[in-house]
Amino acid sequence: MTEDKYQSPLSTRYASDRMQILWGPRRRAQLWREIWLCLATEEKELGVDIPQAALDEMVANVDNIDFKAIAAYEKDLRHDVMAHIHAFGDVAPAARPFIHLGATSAFVTDNADMIVLREALGIIMGRLKSTIDGLAKFAREYKDMPTVAFTHFQPAQLTTVGKRATLWLQDLAIDAAAISSLIATLPCRGCKGTTGTQASYLELMGNDHDRVKELDRRVATALGFPESIAVSGQTYTRKLDSQILDAIAGLAQTATKIATDMRLLQHEGEILEPFETKQVGSSAMPYKRNPMRTERICALGRYIISLRENTAYTVATQWFERTLDDSANRRLVLPDSFLATDSLLILLENVCSGLDVMPGTIAATVKRVMPFMATERWLMLGVQNGGDRQSLHEVIREHSIAVKAAIEDGTENDLVERLAADAAFKGLDADALREQLDPELYVGRAPQQVVEFLDDYIEPLLESLTNFDVDGDAEIKV
Repeated sequence: MTEDKYQSPLSTRYASDRMQILWGPRRRAQLWREIWLCLATEEKELGVDIPQAALDEMVANVDNIDFKAIAAYEKDLRHDVMAHIHAFGDVAPAARPFIHLGATSAFVTDNADMIVLREALGIIMGRLKSTIDGLAKFAREYKDMPTVAFTHFQPAQLTTVGKRATLWLQDLAIDAAAISSLIATLPCRGCKGTTGTQASYLELMGNDHDRVKELDRRVATALGFPESIAVSGQTYTRKLDSQILDAIAGLAQTATKIATDMRLLQHEGEILEPFETKQVGSSAMPYKRNPMRTERICALGRYIISLRENTAYTVATQWFERTLDDSANRRLVLPDSFLATDSLLILLENVCSGLDVMPGTIAATVKRVMPFMATERWLMLGVQNGGDRQSLHEVIREHSIAVKAAIEDGTENDLVERLAADAAFKGLDADALREQLDPELYVGRAPQQVVEFLDDYIEPLLESLTNFDVDGDAEIKV
């Protein structure tokens, strides 16, 4: 029974079916057969004597995969690629002599890996695009709503709810640019031979260097890549894996920062993550509405970031043309990285498209700190009214400290009244000071910045990502 053995939470709880199928054994076996078919087809086109019947049988049996037979072969041979070759040959006997002709194991494994990685990045881009779109709508809707900005998590000057969202958006846009560039430029391994010298293909092509180069080019094109990697050892350089993990770890960093900000805002009661009608926040405290989605984003993000270091070590420890100590490692790290990133983005997309804004709480926070925000304007008014700047600064400082202490004892903020009654502000009554308490006076160009950023940067970015779709059926399991 499946309940008796460990199962990864990435499969049972978090990641989408689409991402899991992409990394599953059937997809991998199909890709290997498609790649062998591609190689044989291009070899035949370039003059290698391969019967058409062999190609026809390969085409007919790409999806005819007997995993029990493969497992039996691997038990005897202790070699996964050879097990698949024998199983493919069993159902396509005319092709048996030509399957894997001239190739080494990395030809099929590395080319397949690069296809899977590229498709996985495409799924990630679809979800990222949807997340950016949802957050952009949120930023535009709340571009004018004043809120307290925090530096050091202490109240600073004002910003707007929408402007804060553009800070999150900018980082997501940087990640989108990095990942889309990777997708467009990733090479496949191509046909490089056992240690990357193409010696086997050169023999196969009668020592014709141009035909070997053409085979490499044709296979890359047939697999949908702009080119194959320029040179390789037995494998493509693991630097590519590290670059890919750099990109998705960068996205995890962004998501974790966004989710952390949202958790803090939920603590303040200003913006809350989505919460379903029957969702339970705590088994012991029925009233609680815990930020479970954003907490999980942070947990997954931390895991993804940690995996980035793993691929860096793999690059650093490869010997010469190759060693096999990357194999078991990559079987774990690459799928987990993408299943975790898929899980993270399913949550982030859901959160960004369903945030609950609490205008009353936000306004109350602004009102509470607004007199302190206005002190610089009051200082300028006092100077314009004949006062000494340094003396007024000290007066405001002393009253501000006293008011803060009074607020701690439950008294409302009466800084306006205190300053109006101070002789240093002669000629300025409470009404004149209170006129400076309009929050919109303190948000600067925040609303305009939101519109400009969305119109000039985010909307063109979204238009450039039209080729990426999102799987909208992914279930949120909280």
